[in-house]
Amino acid sequence: MTCKILVVYHSQSGNTRKMAEKTAEGVRSIVDATVFLKMASESTLEDLLACDGLVIGSPEYFGYMAGMVKDFFDRTYHEVRGRKETFKKPYAVFISAGNDGTGALNHIERICLGYQFKKVLAPVIAKGEVDDAILAQCEELGKTIAAGCREGIY
Repeated sequence: MTCKILVVYHSQSGNTRKMAEKTAEGVRSIVDATVFLKMASESTLEDLLACDGLVIGSPEYFGYMAGMVKDFFDRTYHEVRGRKETFKKPYAVFISAGNDGTGALNHIERICLGYQFKKVLAPVIAKGEVDDAILAQCEELGKTIAAGCREGIY
């Protein structure tokens, strides 16, 4: 079975972009998995409906997700509410945080409950520097969600 993973993210400093790219690399390493790596500002309802799994990446700003990630949710929520294509869609999160990342994570997870997405993996949270260890976790996150979607586990 083939699967499509959408990696939606926002980045200003480049840290979250590095995490997104490494997550996408992990997805690409799985046979029969395709990744769509898109900035939140460029992501559309059609992208969300077409994917089999979703990974959301955001920096943490003032204990909240990036405004562009929230904008993606705002632009798509009304149209997907109650649609079977998104019901229990598997998702995961990565965050680049100056603090502890929990504020941004809590808000993203709360929104995902409204969409009725299914959280399938623990988040990757970079507290401070995005180092090789964090990037390895992002790559593993991409591999795991892609393999799980491909195999129908999620």
